[in-house]
Formats: sequence, C-alpha cells, structure tokens
Amino acid sequence: MSYEYFIGGRYFRTKQKQAFISLITFLSIAGVTVGVMALIIVIAVMSGAAADFRSRILGVESHVILMKHGRAFTDYREIKKSVEEVEGVVSSAPFVYAQVMLRSSSGVSGAVLRGIDPDSDGNQIKSFDKDSLKKALNVESAGNGSPVLPGMILGQELADNLGIRVGDSLYVISPRGMLSPVGHVPAMRRFLVNGLFKSDMYEYDSSLAYVNMADAQRIMRLGDAVSGIAIRIDDIYNANGIAEKIESVLGFPYWTKDWIQMNKNLFSALKLEKTAMFVILTLIVLVAAFNIASTLIMMVMGKTRDIAILKAMGATDKSIRKIFIFKGMVIGSIGIFLGMALGFAGCMLLKKYKFIEIPGDVYYFTTLPVLLQATDVLFIGSAALLICFLSTLYPAHQAAKLNPVEAIRYG
Repeated sequence: MSYEYFIGGRYFRTKQKQAFISLITFLSIAGVTVGVMALIIVIAVMSGAAADFRSRILGVESHVILMKHGRAFTDYREIKKSVEEVEGVVSSAPFVYAQVMLRSSSGVSGAVLRGIDPDSDGNQIKSFDKDSLKKALNVESAGNGSPVLPGMILGQELADNLGIRVGDSLYVISPRGMLSPVGHVPAMRRFLVNGLFKSDMYEYDSSLAYVNMADAQRIMRLGDAVSGIAIRIDDIYNANGIAEKIESVLGFPYWTKDWIQMNKNLFSALKLEKTAMFVILTLIVLVAAFNIASTLIMMVMGKTRDIAILKAMGATDKSIRKIFIFKGMVIGSIGIFLGMALGFAGCMLLKKYKFIEIPGDVYYFTTLPVLLQATDVLFIGSAALLICFLSTLYPAHQAAKLNPVEAIRYG
C-alpha cells in the first residue's frame, strides 16, 4: 500500500475533534445512500412497467406484420413460405383485419375484427392454447333446430359493453355489403360467442373480436385474399432488423411494421419518464456530493500543518491530491454500497410481498411491477461514483496548492 492511501485511511479512521465535520461526513454517506437506493428502486419499477406492458402487448400483437400497399393480397401462401425462410423468423400466419359494428340484444359497439387461422402457430391468443382456440372458432349449432353459427372470441371489456356472455350470439355488421334497389346494404352475419380473453390492456380488451379467417373473408367479401401476415421471431429486440430483411427479400409493394413501431408512443413515453426520474433523483446524490466537498474542505483547513510537513518531507502535489481524493471516494463508496444493498432489498420486498396496492380501475396493474436489471444497477453505481469523484477534485486541488512555508508559519 502506498503512503498516500495509508495516510488517507488514517485520516478517515481517526476521530475528528470537530463533531461538526463528523456530522457532515455522516450526512454525506446518508445522502449518497438514500440517492442510490431511491434511484435503484424507481428505475427497477420503471423497467418492470415497461416489461409488463411489453408482455401484455406481445400476448395480443405479433412481433412483425407484413402487408401490401394499397390492397389485400391473394398470393399469401407463396409469400408465407418466403418469409419463413428468412433467418430469425420462427413462424408466420395470414390474418384478416377489418373494422366492423357488433350488435347484441342490449347494445351496439364498434370493433376490430381479426380473422385468424387457428391451425397456424403465428396467430395465437395468449390466454388460449391451440386446441381451445380451434374449438372456440369452429362452426357450432345454435340449438333448438337453429342453423349452425360461426364461433367468435371477444375481449372482456367489449363483451361487458355489449352485455354478452359466453354462449350468447351477436351480429357482425360489415360496411362491405351489396347494392340494392334502396342503395348500399351492409353485410350482416350472426356469430356465437365461444370465449372471452383478457389481456389487461384496455385498448385491446375493449375493441378486439377474433373469428375464423374463412368467416372474416366471407363477411368482408375478400374471396381468398388476406389483409397481411403475422410473423413471430426468435429475438423480439431485433424485430426492426428482421423486418428490414423481410422487406429486402420481398421488395415493393410489401412493407413491414414491428411491435416497437406499432407501440412507439407508449414505449417512448416510458423511456422519457425513466430518463426524467433518473435525472431528478440524481440530484439527491449531487447534494450529498456537496457535503463530501464540504467535509474535505474543512479537513484541509484543519490539516494545514500536516500537509505542510508532508510537502516539506518531499510529498508531491499529486500525492497530496491522492490523499484527499481517497478519503472522499471512501465516503462515496460506502454510501453507494449501502444504497445498492438497501435498493436491492427494497426491490426484493416489493416483488415478494406486494404491499403497495394500486387501483386496478385506473392503472394497468394492481401492484408495482419490479424488474431489477444488472445494467441499470451498474449505470447508477458508476454515475454516483463519478459524481463523488468530481466532488473531491476542488478540495484536493486546494490542499495540493498549499505553500509549506506559509502553512507552517501561520498554521
């Protein structure tokens, strides 16, 4: 161990004659601890919220969708084969997408009709496995000698708005109708509700209705055409790169859109909030860093004679700076270590016991979601360490500037 660190350690361990300096040192450690702990917990909650939203969105949306400019396409079987040959693509499935009106015995509501192929692996609803999905979308008898009805799966909120339960029937009204002597007549078909899904995302639960792709093609008068192809990939964070590969393989008029682009506003807002919270809570660490600087300045004033003797014995300005930087960094490091430990403990308690409850009718989740990421902890610790280091530079520089002759004479 070099003598600079030895002296710095002695200064740190020696009891201060001035109780005020000891108090400021304690407050400096406490300030860094509270700042780092608050940063870790808040950033973990923000990361947990983003992960929770991502999980719910990808339970309904595909990772990438492929569509055609201007019109639906009928050559989707060949396109599907080409898409699945692209590296990174796991599965794909055609779908039909349309806006319709749903009419029940107790209400009317607009909805997004999504026709899917239950035999494909790329168009699955998270709350339904493949077998139950096929069963729900199959054509079933309405009972009492009535004609058979195609099956439908509704979002829970949409079903509540329409006053519908499983086993009830409703009418799907499509704008793609036919011309008659009295003008344009919209197409109408009756469906049987065989299932309800709940993604806990109000936008989806209040608007989506799933039917068999063949039934959607029939009511929308598309023939054998589809609206697009839903694609699942192996790396959701590389969705943009894989989407660009697909576009380059197929070329114009095909275009792609990944799940990040489809929910750009939501994730941009979450990223902005996370950055804003990091900046705001870093101010706590910054205030604590001012206390570290104050502690070192007072120590320099109290150790003037010691510094002069060290310089007279041959200590360089660099060595003097090292002594006080070391003391300041020890104070900061203790605070950072305690803050990380308390932050980690706080996150574990929030995750395990869920003692903070949030109203479910206002927010998407009822408890705080927590996701502690090593990169976030490392970044917070590094930022706090840098702030503490910068706070030591001025006091250490002032100590190194002392003239040993003047210091001994007047010290």
